Amino acid sequence: MRVLVKSLYDTFDYVMEHYYPFGLEEFAEKRDTYAVISIQDSHTGGFGIQFTTNRFCKDVLTLLIDDTVKEVDGAVLFNETHARQIIDFIKKNRDKVDTLVIHCYAGQSRSAAVGAFAMEYLGQDSSDFIQNHRPNPYILKLLREFNHAAA
Repeated sequence: MRVLVKSLYDTFDYVMEHYYPFGLEEFAEKRDTYAVISIQDSHTGGFGIQFTTNRFCKDVLTLLIDDTVKEVDGAVLFNETHARQIIDFIKKNRDKVDTLVIHCYAGQSRSAAVGAFAMEYLGQDSSDFIQNHRPNPYILKLLREFNHAAA
């Protein structure tokens, strides 16, 4: 499974590359199957975009998590429940889709942490990815710890 980390806007573009008018599937620019982990801000109630399943999008996990590394009033801090949801989602879809698309607003911190973890979980090397992105250290650490404890 290929892992892509994108911003909200780049994820929308990726999804639209799979669009085709009714009865004209041959006009879809891309045809890979994919699943989406959509990480949205809790303090805004999300971004106003909800991804849904279709011919190419086989599964969607939407999480309302803010980009924090500690408790902040009014913010949702990543926790073990989120970690379990992400691990279960990756496990469920790893042999069902070609691509795992992970996004947050900018595609830099929360999604980069989940993307790095997903690569590791799938047996891929995440070292270059981690060096070239700024994964949220708290999210990445908690995902690794929870996965190790659950194993």
